[in-house]
Amino acid sequence: MNQKSKDKETVRDFQRKIYLKAKQEKKFRFYVLYDKIRDERFLREAYRRVKANNGSPGVDGMKFENIEEKGLEEFLEKIRKDLQEETYRPMPVLRTYIAKANGKMRPLGIPTIKDRVVQMACKLVIEPIFEADFEKTSYGFRPKRSAKNAIEEIKKNLTEEKTEIFDADLSQYFDTIPHEKLMKVVAERISDRKVLSLIKKWLKSPVSENGKISGGKKNKLGTPQGGVISPLLANTYLHMMDRIINKIGGRYERSGVKIVRYCDDFVIMGKKLTIEIIEDIKRIIARLGLTLNEEKTRIVNAKEESFNFLGFTVRYSRGKFKNGSKYWAIIPSKKAEKGIREKLSVQMEKDRNVGFEKLVQGLNEKIRGWTNYYKIPKTSNTSESFESLSYYIAIKLERYLKKKSQRKCKLGNQKAFRVLVDKFGLIDPSKLHMRMTPVNV
Repeated sequence: MNQKSKDKETVRDFQRKIYLKAKQEKKFRFYVLYDKIRDERFLREAYRRVKANNGSPGVDGMKFENIEEKGLEEFLEKIRKDLQEETYRPMPVLRTYIAKANGKMRPLGIPTIKDRVVQMACKLVIEPIFEADFEKTSYGFRPKRSAKNAIEEIKKNLTEEKTEIFDADLSQYFDTIPHEKLMKVVAERISDRKVLSLIKKWLKSPVSENGKISGGKKNKLGTPQGGVISPLLANTYLHMMDRIINKIGGRYERSGVKIVRYCDDFVIMGKKLTIEIIEDIKRIIARLGLTLNEEKTRIVNAKEESFNFLGFTVRYSRGKFKNGSKYWAIIPSKKAEKGIREKLSVQMEKDRNVGFEKLVQGLNEKIRGWTNYYKIPKTSNTSESFESLSYYIAIKLERYLKKKSQRKCKLGNQKAFRVLVDKFGLIDPSKLHMRMTPVNV
């Protein structure tokens, strides 16, 4: 067994043991964890996972190749020593922005690779503890769980006639998590002061934007999107809401109310959502120190109007077969379709001067990722959307290759889409679709 396999098995063995301990003893607070975070095996495994995620450099400009040129072992040993001597201090988080579907910009905080490695080592150690507590109705940023599972759960609830939906939207969730309340939640399971101190340091990390440093110790809210540890902390905080709604014998269970949550995106579903239930949920959110985006939050009767969740549109449709029986159609949203078209257009423009093999490779990466996300067996209906995407790709390729034909492109006057599919392996989305057979509900 090579060193990589040994490290991975060491981490997995620890995680299995600590998960079982947390599962068996719901009130137990773990007090000896820090030594694992600074263990060289955990640090090596953390580095491998951070590198696999790739990502941009932080404020120090350090890249993976820079680290490995200077010596990976030396890099990790310096981290281990800083942790052992408790001299580790995170560097400022680099603020950057990515475009949202609505045209606005979403802020991201990018830690340095060094800080990402320490965060990953911490995550490897503490995640199993909180995983033992998390509810089954939570699906975001968790091992062996995904958006597909959340959509499947929504479909299941709808077929059980839970068709009244509280479609909630939290305003700037990651930026508004109260540090003090979050740390109290973390401390319910972790008493190791050194681990708690590490988490506090990351929460208080200053922000570097356009060369200016802000925040720091004054920070009282938020955990930067882009940090390795942030999704776990975000899930841990909203777990309090899950716990209340899923409480066995509680008012929500008695009312048949269910929650489906993917990190900060969630819907509350029931046969009947009373005003009292809705107001109570709003009070829970307010007690957590969070704010609902009232413009995007709404109550929906899913049999009368559609709603969107995680890039899918859910609607009650009349089928073309079986005498027009109605069924639950779960399809890619219009915004999602627009997004993949824009990505493919950008890819073609980027690869204007490359060969067909390289062009197909770039397009396939985008097509494969998108179609794999939206293709959910026995749940989603992708036929029209995938066929429409194939048509769009064909049209764009014809235009793309007409431009190349001016430079003696051999495919300029041919059916480019079919040629690239048959001879170069371009993925044809229309061959991947899933058509749901309408059933009486």
